[in-house]
Amino acid sequence: MTEHRAPRPHGGRPSRPSGPGHSRDGRSGHAPRAGRPPSDPARQAAYEAVAAVFRDDAYANLVLADILNGMGLHGRDAAFATELTYGTLRAVGTLDLIIAAAAERDVARIDPPARDALRLGVYQLLYTRVPPHAAVNQTVDLVRSVAPGASGFANAVMRTVSETPLDAWLERVSPAYKDDPIAHLSVVHHHPQWVIRSFAEALGGDLEETARLLIEDNQPPAVHLCARPGRVDAVDLADEVDGVPGAFSPYSVYLNGGAPRDLAAIREGRAHVQDEGSQLVAAALLAAPIEGQDTRWLDLCAGPGGKTGLIGAIAASRGAEVTAVEVAEHRARLVDIATEGMPVTVLPMDGRSVGRDPDLPEEGFDRVLVDAPCTGLGSLRRRPESRWRRQPADLPPLTRLQRELLVAALRAVRPGGVVAYVTCSPHMVETQVTVSEGARRSGVEVDFVDARPLLPPGMPGLGAGPTVQLWPHRHGTDAMFLAVLRRTS
Repeated sequence: MTEHRAPRPHGGRPSRPSGPGHSRDGRSGHAPRAGRPPSDPARQAAYEAVAAVFRDDAYANLVLADILNGMGLHGRDAAFATELTYGTLRAVGTLDLIIAAAAERDVARIDPPARDALRLGVYQLLYTRVPPHAAVNQTVDLVRSVAPGASGFANAVMRTVSETPLDAWLERVSPAYKDDPIAHLSVVHHHPQWVIRSFAEALGGDLEETARLLIEDNQPPAVHLCARPGRVDAVDLADEVDGVPGAFSPYSVYLNGGAPRDLAAIREGRAHVQDEGSQLVAAALLAAPIEGQDTRWLDLCAGPGGKTGLIGAIAASRGAEVTAVEVAEHRARLVDIATEGMPVTVLPMDGRSVGRDPDLPEEGFDRVLVDAPCTGLGSLRRRPESRWRRQPADLPPLTRLQRELLVAALRAVRPGGVVAYVTCSPHMVETQVTVSEGARRSGVEVDFVDARPLLPPGMPGLGAGPTVQLWPHRHGTDAMFLAVLRRTS
């Protein structure tokens, strides 16, 4: 195994307002498979993953798993490749500022394969314990392989970066906090400025707490399992997988390591991978008291099936049946797989067709979950590239869809029934504004249910209600938003 060391912990400082540019020039960016390898296998795997993210808009978690499997990397090599990939993607805005300063040219003018290799190299120099000579030499070898004409340039950039420590680089490329706190936090903590502003607004303008959130957002999250009730108890599952029961959800188990797909409980359908926050908001829908019958439940945006799997398992023990709606056929198939053996019927259709399809009648359901498509700003720990892909221009079409789905849900639920509106985003436009507008436009009378008592007792930092916003730095979960509405007429 080529020389590399475990990454050192670092409290960061973030990135500039605009995200790094994505190249569309058609260059493959792939390191060659034949001949002398450009670097050790872990670095090569990380390079191919990062290049695929920026070249093809690939998702890091999917492409990296395929690359690691294809190269047969396990153990320390796989862990090092994972840290390089995710760390580079988190910090890429800051890395680009530093590369541009060292190269005396904008990163948009650097050949994309060389640029991506430099991003990995500079990350190693400034954010890990990799010895500087190893980071420089391995990066130059990698550039020589993927962009042969740029190896001398890469050597000069890497050596320039290596002469200055991280704190000094950050001071050079970011404004002082007192002059522009948002821009400073952006460079230091690797988030676009518009994302930081949206977090700060949701946190009541508290920039100190916003900084704590940004720091937590940059930490690799633990893998959370959901023990499916009726199939396995969380304590027993924790013993089985050498994990620990979750802090809040009665179904949650924190996995200490290893690949979840290798666990028997996952293969046998007794558990699935799911952030604890997602478990909490799904269970909250089922904890809301209602009068009368309680046997018809609807999941209006079911794919890929994590929340449906939990709801379906609980439905089996409570004599209820679940209708799961998913507009994308491939995601509907995933819901089918996730709910095998449960009282769940999967409908591959648009959830907004309530009242226009006999399978989705108005006033036909006792409980409805709307896990609405959103920007995903609440799960940036798990999808670090999303922070650079999302733009404010994404919000109008998404919020329009969210409102339409909430209106459909409020028409689908019977009077006296409840709707849970959920997003994995703390952006106020996707949360409070969407809920208020959706309720107003629905044409039915609704009351907000205080969501706080529907969560486990003792949870801190739930705010004044009636809605709830979970946070990585407060609860160790994704930033899930929950609003519960009861239809009164």
